[in-house]
Amino acid sequence: MKYSRTAAAFAIAGALALSSTLVACSSSDNDSGDSSSTTLDPKTKVTLNVVGLLPGAKPEAQQALAQEVTDFQNENPNITVKTHDYEWKATTFAADLAGGTLPTVFEIPFTDAKTLIANGQIADMQGYLNQLSYASNFNKNVLQYGQGQDGHTYAIPAKNVYAVGLHYNRDLFTQAGLDPNKPPTTWEEVRTAAKAIADKTGQAGFAQMSKDGTGGWQLTVDTYARGGRMLDGKKATLDNAQTKAALQYLKDLRWTDNAMGANFDYDWSGINQAFAAGKIGMYTSGQDIYTSLVQSNNINPKSYGLTMVPLTGGDSGVLGGGTLAALSSKASSNEKAAAVKWIDYHYLRKYTNEAAAKKAAEIQIASKQPVGTPELPIFSQQQYQQYQEWIKPLINVPLDQMSTFTSKVFDTKLVNEPAYATQDVYKALDTVVQAVLTDKNANIDQLLKDANVKAQRAIDAAG
Repeated sequence: MKYSRTAAAFAIAGALALSSTLVACSSSDNDSGDSSSTTLDPKTKVTLNVVGLLPGAKPEAQQALAQEVTDFQNENPNITVKTHDYEWKATTFAADLAGGTLPTVFEIPFTDAKTLIANGQIADMQGYLNQLSYASNFNKNVLQYGQGQDGHTYAIPAKNVYAVGLHYNRDLFTQAGLDPNKPPTTWEEVRTAAKAIADKTGQAGFAQMSKDGTGGWQLTVDTYARGGRMLDGKKATLDNAQTKAALQYLKDLRWTDNAMGANFDYDWSGINQAFAAGKIGMYTSGQDIYTSLVQSNNINPKSYGLTMVPLTGGDSGVLGGGTLAALSSKASSNEKAAAVKWIDYHYLRKYTNEAAAKKAAEIQIASKQPVGTPELPIFSQQQYQQYQEWIKPLINVPLDQMSTFTSKVFDTKLVNEPAYATQDVYKALDTVVQAVLTDKNANIDQLLKDANVKAQRAIDAAG
């Protein structure tokens, strides 16, 4: 589950504020209906509504996107692009999609595509994707998230392909007498650092998301890091030993160490805001979150640090995910053809074309936006490294403060999110996390047993 867009981007907090008029606006001005063609006639006029920035993005980011739209329209004068602020939210997305209030091109987390494909809710984009010269070069482990059982691509890998990392505030580390250049490498070291930060600065040493599916998302991160899994095939295993250990760890941080502050109701955007404001010492989220912290939360780059989530146990790994671009199954042929042009231009071209990579980075620099935030490759690792070389002179993120993550992540086992009823699994676990953080006498075994029943019911219902 990517909420940033981890989530993801991962991204999950904030409702969509798009009106129902988008459906009418997104249709082609001269659209005569779907046709067998997968290319767009240059004479056909199309108005394309697309997702833009997170609500509250800074003016510089808005200006950069506006410039990108202008450049795209100059290259494609028959396509008019209209951007709309957008944050994916599990609790509202289904209703927005069913109600037709999403833009033509919208974003979804990796976890949701299979269900949307099976339900016939998003468009088959294979023929349109084939028009791209690099269509066969996608990282197959990434592309498969957006593919149906027929092997066709319905949702296109777009951005924020991520692994969850441990984010930490270097200033709070220093104030607590900790070395910010030597972040924790074990869960016990995280606990020690969290207590030191809480004791010496009065801020939360460690914080955990807990609502709108984010509590379950991050508890799954904690479980994977200890070698556990939430599913065995289609059997829910939420009450596994590693999840119990992770919850006991949170319980100890909260009630024994008093190291988690006073807010136990964080969602994705809320925890980002608190972290950027210097109120949290450490938390886990997608490694790409730095961009959002800059764009929406005005974080001080000098205070930011990123390292690996501690791993323990033979089958331990890091949860990974990302963002896919998709269209409603009701989209016309012309809309699909225009959408692939936008997806290529906005999301993907910078990874495959040196001039596009540099141009995108220069626009970001001019608008004081991050360039070079760590990502996992949509194409090959070699292609991503080539992209990094293209933009190297323009990188303005503190990569040296992220090196304990970037130097290890490619050699770390990445584990997919639960494959069935993902959001329902996460929601079932939300209540467990909330209970552990707010009730000193919370019964972890019983809470997980109840959550497992709920998750299994949702998995069975999904078929």
